Amino acid sequence: MQQLSGLDASFLYLETPNSPMHISGLYIYTQETAPGKQVRFKQILESITARVQRMPTLSRRLKTVPLGLDHPYWVDDGHFDPEFHIRHVALPEPGDWRQLCILLSRIHARPLDRARPLWEIYVIEGLDRVEGYPKGSFALFSKMHHAAVDGTSGMEITAAIHDLDPKVKLESHDNWRDAEPEPSALSLLRRAQMNSLRQPLRFISVARNTVPGFAQAFMQLRRGELKRVGTVPRTRFNDNVSPYRVFNAVSLPLVDIKAIKNAVDGATVNDVAITIVGGALRRYLDAHKELPAESLVAMAPVNVRDKKEKGTGGNIVSTMSVKVRSDVEGSRDRLVAVHEGTHSAKELANAIGAKSMTDYSQFIPSTLTAQAARLASRWHLMNRISPIYNCVITNVPGPQVPIYCTGAKMLSNFGTGPAVDGLGLFHVISSYCGEFTISATSCREMMPDPEFYRDCLQDSFESLKRETIGDASAVRKPRAKKAPTKRKAPARKAKAPKAKSRAKARPKTRPKQRSAA
Repeated sequence: MQQLSGLDASFLYLETPNSPMHISGLYIYTQETAPGKQVRFKQILESITARVQRMPTLSRRLKTVPLGLDHPYWVDDGHFDPEFHIRHVALPEPGDWRQLCILLSRIHARPLDRARPLWEIYVIEGLDRVEGYPKGSFALFSKMHHAAVDGTSGMEITAAIHDLDPKVKLESHDNWRDAEPEPSALSLLRRAQMNSLRQPLRFISVARNTVPGFAQAFMQLRRGELKRVGTVPRTRFNDNVSPYRVFNAVSLPLVDIKAIKNAVDGATVNDVAITIVGGALRRYLDAHKELPAESLVAMAPVNVRDKKEKGTGGNIVSTMSVKVRSDVEGSRDRLVAVHEGTHSAKELANAIGAKSMTDYSQFIPSTLTAQAARLASRWHLMNRISPIYNCVITNVPGPQVPIYCTGAKMLSNFGTGPAVDGLGLFHVISSYCGEFTISATSCREMMPDPEFYRDCLQDSFESLKRETIGDASAVRKPRAKKAPTKRKAPARKAKAPKAKSRAKARPKTRPKQRSAA
């Protein structure tokens, strides 16, 4: 039995009927690499079930403390029902990208069952009309509660259920751990009492380690050595969310993203992603005549997990406030401004201490936090307070080598996140085998036109690419060495070689996907 940290438990307390607090991943595969070029649902079911036996994070369920007097506990569930957690669905006709986005939006909007281990995986077939993928492709869509994993630990689980070789055969063994005895209400109350007695000593210890950092950061802010993001404007994404979701994404060449990064001294891939999102938000809000004069501000989660904490699950993250510079019209100028802003945000986070807020999260009051979240949603309090952020942009890098599920090669991966009251737009940045993806999840009432927002992301990337590396792709084919030619008679003129069309010279990329309306 393991107690949730304050940060992990906060995702349970902040969950409301309109705001399920889980994160999801979409993985698309081709069956061409599988034995016999065919994968059956039963194979996927057996493969994932065998791997779940090795991962305690996926075989634990919640046990709450009576009256909510302390943070809940994870209890080993022992055996579980694989067919409840691993489900089989198919796209309706015509089975294109738009239909896939609609299906994912509906699945993502449903909360997880707290009486069971907090995860689900959907096997989705019928992707024959999704452009850019071979016929017979299928997808996995995973849902895991944010109380159990963050982006980094979620990617570790993704790696654990995949192989590096399509021919690997995993033997299934009945190695389930025995279910833990159910703790009694009295024992949980006794633990809660002991924890409450220890809290003052823990707080003193944390304060002793963090107060000097806060004091130093405060003095640097007063001297102007560090800068805050300033006023955060209110947008349509800073309202109460509905229970309905929308999803869309773009797929971009990673080599172009890196070339854009190299065009500005000191810029990072994360700076490029923030710049693209900032340009997309500028286009989207301007089209709706809602573009504020001030820059929008994004919450950027930062992984502060060290080597000892790798593979432990849970949430070990801090956050930064970053301006997306939606107030800057030029794409290259926006990238320069974003880089300056992220550099300042990193200095401020380092001055305070990366893990300071994570340390203080363990003192989140269990009962009051859950009640406050429900009251804020019911009374629409987010409309009455100044926003802290306008959206979330999280970067979760994926593997840069091919990985396989039951022999099927993964072609793409995307991500989704929770849309919550006051923060109804969530971006997931990811990369895999030369592909760079930007996924967006939002409330359907806040973003009724996700296809248009996808076009804004694509246009923002194209504009940034033109202003930094030009129209040509960053991929360059090596020039073939010319074979020596024999001298010809001067009277006979050699024909000039025909120029290759630009479409053929450019490397193949996936065509634009269509999306859910």
